[in-house]
Amino acid sequence: MRIKQETIDAVQKETGCEVLSDKETLDTFSKDTSLFKVEPSAVCFPKNVEEIKKIVRSVVAHKAQEPHLSITGRSGGSDMTGGPLTTGLVLSMTEHLNHFSIDKNKKEAIVEPGVFYRDFEKETEPLGLVYPAFPASRGLCAWGGMVMNNAAGEKTLRYGQTREHVRSVSMVLADGNEYNFGPLDEEAMKQKMREQTFEGDIYRRMHELVTTNYDAIEAATPRVTKNSSGYALARVWDKKKKIFDLSQLFVGSQGTLGIMTKAKVGLVEEAPHKTLIALFLPNWNKLPDLVNKLLPFEPESLETFDDATMKLGIRFMPEIARKVGVNFFSFALKFLPEALISIRMFGIPKLVMLVELAEKEKDELIAKQEKIEHMLRESRVNFRTLTAETEQDKYWVMRRESFNLLRQKVKGKRTAPFVEDFCVAPRHIPEFLPELLAILKGAGIKANIAGHAGNGNFHIIPLMDLTDPHERAKIVPVADRVYDLVIAYEGSITAEHNDGIIRTPYVKKQYGERVYKLFEETKNIFDPQNIFNPGKKVGGTKEDIEKYLA
Repeated sequence: MRIKQETIDAVQKETGCEVLSDKETLDTFSKDTSLFKVEPSAVCFPKNVEEIKKIVRSVVAHKAQEPHLSITGRSGGSDMTGGPLTTGLVLSMTEHLNHFSIDKNKKEAIVEPGVFYRDFEKETEPLGLVYPAFPASRGLCAWGGMVMNNAAGEKTLRYGQTREHVRSVSMVLADGNEYNFGPLDEEAMKQKMREQTFEGDIYRRMHELVTTNYDAIEAATPRVTKNSSGYALARVWDKKKKIFDLSQLFVGSQGTLGIMTKAKVGLVEEAPHKTLIALFLPNWNKLPDLVNKLLPFEPESLETFDDATMKLGIRFMPEIARKVGVNFFSFALKFLPEALISIRMFGIPKLVMLVELAEKEKDELIAKQEKIEHMLRESRVNFRTLTAETEQDKYWVMRRESFNLLRQKVKGKRTAPFVEDFCVAPRHIPEFLPELLAILKGAGIKANIAGHAGNGNFHIIPLMDLTDPHERAKIVPVADRVYDLVIAYEGSITAEHNDGIIRTPYVKKQYGERVYKLFEETKNIFDPQNIFNPGKKVGGTKEDIEKYLA
């Protein structure tokens, strides 16, 4: 529901913040890369943390007269779930809150939410450092979304998701004040709990919630190595180390508990020696066994994409060549060995698997490479070892750009990311995948498959004509069946893209009634008036999915 103009004017007057509500601005901020379009009432462009605090206080003051008044933070706008879409006020961060600093000695950085990762990466690369949980959308995304979605990507197999690298986070909470959250030992925790403040109350109530319900939370958590669904209550209290860390709760919370103002994140040294081994498989059957055989070698990445993605890459090879920075003909020649492999396999491989090795010492890299090559020959797997950077790039660009190529180039149909980020243990893939594909085939949906094989995290990107009411009507029933299947295999409905509009209605199914109520209680502890990004994590419905489909 649209907010009254007089309320918007009052917020602008009380805060001094730039606020726009013209048609062009509202249209721009009504979309991300999801299925949805939700027009905000206005867009605020805070210049600093003080303006964010004033906006929160103003919204709280007007909430009683305007029950639908809310604020939602937004950074790069590359979200695939509708996470930053709202009918309330959008807080756009990239215009002003876009500063960062890097400490090479401590291997850490402090980032504001509006910093684009591509700009950040340009500064870390010359230092030999990398933030290893960058997503495939590294050229589009910004830090606010990366932290609030618990982003992950191709290096997550070795280094983990965003929450493994966030050391602290600063948030403006519902009382209009900024707080810093990080790991606390028992004594520091007790000190916080003694404070008779809004922050002290949060610590008291959250400590009781997670300690009293510890076993139930652990039991409900998906049995996978990647998960961004719900609130990360299982990460707040480390029972063995006696560490209490609310920063872990904010990571992946999609801005539903407060507005992020900065985060301190850890960096790692970029390994100087790298090799990429491309495996070409005739079907999915060998994948789990190969994953299990490869994991002991501690590869930096284990990525996959299917023949449909490969064909897409061939079809749009000129665009990929431009991204790699070479001319089309020389780039096409680089695929000659793959063409010979295809002849040997009587067609394009059903599945391409990328194994990236990265080590500090060249001798260690070569030793691992030779052992893997020996194992692959014994397993009768077609493969190529690629050492030249441009040879490797052709595969990485194809893998990273598959969604963008689909989104931008396929005519008549559009990408429909609604079951695009599930995660199951790799051992379940042979049984799980045929059942999944049968659901899609039964609904008449064609899809491309790519993903992070080492984690069992796959991205299924259907192509659909959403101008057709019959196609639109498939989304919720198919999502129902797919997520039932994922949960039956003890998986996660979202590994790294998060819940948003598209998956919040399935969070209760993922965690069960008891833990879902704990999520509702968590939301109420931090945001009693429901001003921060309502309808995400808790409170969203399947009717929202149907209502906001673009």
